[in-house]
Amino acid sequence: MQFENVVICALAHVDAHQRIPSSVFEQRIAGAMKRLGLPSTMLSTLAGINARRWWDEGFSPSKAATLAAEKVFAQSGIPRDKIGVIVNTSVCRDFIEPSTACLVHSNLGLAPHCLNFDVGNACLAFLNTMELVSMMLERGQIDYALIVDGEDSRPVQEATLDRIANTPIDMAGFRAQFATLTLGSGSVAMILTRRELAPEGHRFVGGVSVAATEHSGLCRGQVTQMETDTTALLAEGVKLAERTMKVARAELGWYPGCLDHLVLHQVSAVHTRKLLLTLGLDPEKAMLTFPELGNVGPASVPITLSKLAETGAIERGHRIGLLGIGSGLNCAMSEIVW
Repeated sequence: MQFENVVICALAHVDAHQRIPSSVFEQRIAGAMKRLGLPSTMLSTLAGINARRWWDEGFSPSKAATLAAEKVFAQSGIPRDKIGVIVNTSVCRDFIEPSTACLVHSNLGLAPHCLNFDVGNACLAFLNTMELVSMMLERGQIDYALIVDGEDSRPVQEATLDRIANTPIDMAGFRAQFATLTLGSGSVAMILTRRELAPEGHRFVGGVSVAATEHSGLCRGQVTQMETDTTALLAEGVKLAERTMKVARAELGWYPGCLDHLVLHQVSAVHTRKLLLTLGLDPEKAMLTFPELGNVGPASVPITLSKLAETGAIERGHRIGLLGIGSGLNCAMSEIVW
């Protein structure tokens, strides 16, 4: 789907409070790694993740999302009563109910007429929601939309580290839980509107998505445990990305070399290399955040975009490709013209 009049008028992220080096994780599970005959530095050498961020203990996803939202309001100067909808897209939630969005709505003091709800679709929820609110904007239902995401990997990682270190886990059990140790924490917020309300905004062209839900069992997570078939997930995810790229070429007019920047949902070094190689994309155009942030779930793409914008490397008119694969399996690709 493409949009004619939707722009991003503000984007901001917040890094979680604590930087946790992978060496801390590796020390906690050193005994299990040695018993299983695995190299002690798998996270840093194989996954390429040197560190990830954690919020302070007890810091909720809604508080994290609120921090990013406050930052984006300060950056944009947009009055809060102009926001017509706030959507939270995080995998991590404060409660099963109420929605995390309503908690952030309350924290920000948004107007009673502002719709508020959560959208969940693993690591693609933020990209999906950009399209969802763009439909509302383009038809004139609202003037401004706020998307937020606050991810907190600390609880599931603490539980996983304890489980690996203190139970007689076998190789299959370790491999199923290894991906959990690549997760990260952070928050991000974006405001979208129509072009006439923000002429200097960055056009959200639209996006495409393709599903392969026959692979929905490859990664399944709960609050304290996530199990992933990393080998199959990578293989099937890349196959799905190939199919999605064909759709993007047809519907978004993508061709080799047309994109000036690549903003990827980042999981690890192995995943990123394989995806870029298979799709024939230039690694020099992809800003890498996984070495310091790990996999920040649905916040990964917008956080990477925000960090890229901060570098000053994006020029007016640059075409930016947003690409993500999420458990399910689903794949989404979108474009922004800066």
